[in-house]
Amino acid sequence: QVKLVESGGGSVQPGGTLNLSCVVSEYTPGFTMAWFRQAAGNDREGVAAIWAPGHVYTKYADSVRGRFIISHDGPKNAMFLQMNNLKPEDSGVYTCAVRTAGGMTLDDIYDVWGQGTQVTVSS
Repeated sequence: QVKLVESGGGSVQPGGTLNLSCVVSEYTPGFTMAWFRQAAGNDREGVAAIWAPGHVYTKYADSVRGRFIISHDGPKNAMFLQMNNLKPEDSGVYTCAVRTAGGMTLDDIYDVWGQGTQVTVSS
């Protein structure tokens, strides 16, 4: 069974940077990996996804495009999210997820989920 372990997160002032990491216990290039976030009172939303079946594909939510960078390290079974120029509305619980069927999507149709890590952006 695929398991995910996240690290990173924390508190930062607006305009700051945070980095998240997610290690997958079993990874194949066909998996899609993504970060979702959920703020209090809001639905969970897809933030960024990466799929590398050969070519590397990435997808970002409009709200983070140009500020966040998703990447992966295949040999280390790891995925990363660099979050720059953070805004208070970026606050929430960030969770990494894997879609074993692959495909490029930010829809909430992933089948393996991590525990989540809190990100707080506040002055």
